[in-house]
Amino acid sequence: MIMAVLGKVKEAGLPLMKLVKLRGMPILQQLHLEERLLRTSSDNWCLINDGTSSPAIVMGLSGIMSWSGLLYSEVFEGLAGFHLRENDYVFDDRKFGGNAQSITKHRWIHHTSFLWDYEVKNMSYLKLPAKAPEYRLTRSHMDFVCRMKEYVPRSEFIEKTIKAIGGQFSVKSISLESIDIPSVSEYVHTTRLLTEQEIQEACTIQT
Repeated sequence: MIMAVLGKVKEAGLPLMKLVKLRGMPILQQLHLEERLLRTSSDNWCLINDGTSSPAIVMGLSGIMSWSGLLYSEVFEGLAGFHLRENDYVFDDRKFGGNAQSITKHRWIHHTSFLWDYEVKNMSYLKLPAKAPEYRLTRSHMDFVCRMKEYVPRSEFIEKTIKAIGGQFSVKSISLESIDIPSVSEYVHTTRLLTEQEIQEACTIQT
């Protein structure tokens, strides 16, 4: 489950938020879309991607985190243990959401990846990061993260997120096809896939 919010630094009144609901868009394609909107559009955007088509790892904070923490506090109201902790979203002390941001002079992207589910067998491939939040202590991946699906139904989460955004923006739903942005050939994306060598080097640094 991936969500991204692109906003202006400051705007008076109740600003318009363009909402795009996606389903199964590859994460790299979504990141490219976010980057294009950041560079070419002056509008506010909220992209909700209901599941990616293939497994992916995204490698990537400010007052924006405080804002998003309050927004999701409304979304997860009634669920005991939800809070923002060291820039992570957690239930009690177990992480289920991570964030990345890009800030320019007049605009910003706040990108959140939610851990909806995971395969236990795949957790053994993950190494402990060289830098980890203090609240993690020395816990293994299995003891550190949790499945979001065990706390809230998928459709309910999306509905409550849109409702929470509607409390701060005038939300207008639009289709992906109707987004008018320049051709991708007009600039080079800064978001890209890592090469095999870069992945190996990253693994070496962590060991």
